[in-house]
Amino acid sequence: DHTARLWSTASGKCLLAFVGHRGWVFAATFSQDGQQVITASADHTARLWSTASGKCLLAFVGHRGWVFAATFSQDGQQVITASADHTA
Repeated sequence: DHTARLWSTASGKCLLAFVGHRGWVFAATFSQDGQQVITASADHTARLWSTASGKCLLAFVGHRGWVFAATFSQDGQQVITASADHTA
C-alpha cells in the first residue's frame, strides 16, 4: 500500500502510517533520538517523517532508480541513500 507503519510492540496495534510514497517502501530507519524515520522507496525517493505526527518533513528527490536503503549519519545531520541507479 506504499506506506511504512509504526507498530506498538506491546499491543501489536498500528500507531502511525507514513503515507506519501508512490511506490513500494523497501526500508525504514529511526533517527538516534527516535523523533524521525527515514524511508526508502521504489518511487525513486527517500522521505523524512516525524514519529510524533506521521507527517512527511522532507522528500529527498534526485535518484533515477528505486531507492533501496537510507540511513542517518551518526550525528543525525545527514542522510545517505542507496539506489538502483548505481549511486549512493
